[in-house]
Amino acid sequence: MRTVFAKILLWSFGTLVLSLGAYLFISTGFATRFSGKGGPFQRTVDFQVDGAEESYRIGGAPALARYLHKLQRYFGPEHYFTDAQGKDLVTGADRSALLATAHGEYHMPHHVGDRFVAVNPTADGAYRLIVTGRPPFTRWTFLPYYGLILVVVALLCWLLAINIVSPLRELAHTVERFGRGDFSARTGSRRRDEIGDVARAFDQMAERIETLLTAERRLLQDISHELRSPLARLSFAAELSKTAEDRNAAAARIKKDIDRLANLVGSLVEVTRVEGDPAARRVEEVDLRELVEELVEASGTETDARGCRFRLADTGTLMVRGDRELLHRAIENVLRNAIRYAPENSAIDVTLEMAGDAAWVTVRDYGAGVPEPMLAKIFQPFVRVDESRDSQTGGVGLGLAIAYRAISAHQGRIVAENAAPGLRVRMEIPVPRGAR
Repeated sequence: MRTVFAKILLWSFGTLVLSLGAYLFISTGFATRFSGKGGPFQRTVDFQVDGAEESYRIGGAPALARYLHKLQRYFGPEHYFTDAQGKDLVTGADRSALLATAHGEYHMPHHVGDRFVAVNPTADGAYRLIVTGRPPFTRWTFLPYYGLILVVVALLCWLLAINIVSPLRELAHTVERFGRGDFSARTGSRRRDEIGDVARAFDQMAERIETLLTAERRLLQDISHELRSPLARLSFAAELSKTAEDRNAAAARIKKDIDRLANLVGSLVEVTRVEGDPAARRVEEVDLRELVEELVEASGTETDARGCRFRLADTGTLMVRGDRELLHRAIENVLRNAIRYAPENSAIDVTLEMAGDAAWVTVRDYGAGVPEPMLAKIFQPFVRVDESRDSQTGGVGLGLAIAYRAISAHQGRIVAENAAPGLRVRMEIPVPRGAR
């Protein structure tokens, strides 16, 4: 028995057979006690014998005939009342042959062909009550019913085995697919028992592994894609610096490319962290109002350089539950993106509000906005609306991608729309009940 299916089926069927055997043993024991000497059956027979003797002694053969007819009507088998030699006291017929079948063992039924004969003497031994007829049932009478029970229970055992083994086989098949490299393989189990718990635990594990591997693969692809141009420029600048008349200018260009590489690598690490292990995130209560005020204050140097200013709508405490660092990165990148593209000496509006079961953080600048076809793409890594301008500002096209993935990690969403003028970016963060 190498399969769980066979084990469950055989153990269930074996339990059924053992239970049936125990039932037959116990029922036979009770039947013996019921019909044995002093039992209810014997007391009933003694009552019939006493009634027959009393009827005969008081009313003679006519009264006895009436009594025996009543017994036959209520109990079924034929009843005869004889003397000790077997003479029928009603008809005078010879019943000695029936007496002989008892072999002196009274009170116990004896089988004669397909009939039974029970001889019961009176207390003084002068008379005999003979009961004969076809037995209402034999040991084989209930065999078809027992067989039907066995078939039904065996079918139920088979269904039980199928119900347990089928999800296990499906889980094994899914694990095998996942092991072969199909990282999208999931059980999708909806069972509410222990097997369902195991299947859902595997799905969660597979989800985390796929997320980690996807993030690692994307990081490697992004690095290999984005480092080519800066490295090529560094190599070219290094060669030029050997013969350049202005060594300081050449060194400045090299340093600029080095800074750009450092910024790129740092941003890629942030993206990988956002898409990394969810279990590593620190979930806590976060006051969005306090966090936004902190970021606005930290951005003072950049806004002063461009002559911009933030206009923060006056809202009360707004609590959410999440990873403070991820939320910090998301809102910071959106704010920096607004500063980067806001016109000089303009305002940047920041609004916090509750809408349904979510908190919304809205950032709007009054710049040129984004072409409509690009609105759905600006949250993808390395997508730049204006290549030349991003090159000048040092942007690598990862700020909004980091914000998108950080908000998604909180089961929220981030959307962008043209505000005519400017760009409006709205971040939705679900608020747990009781945290408002």
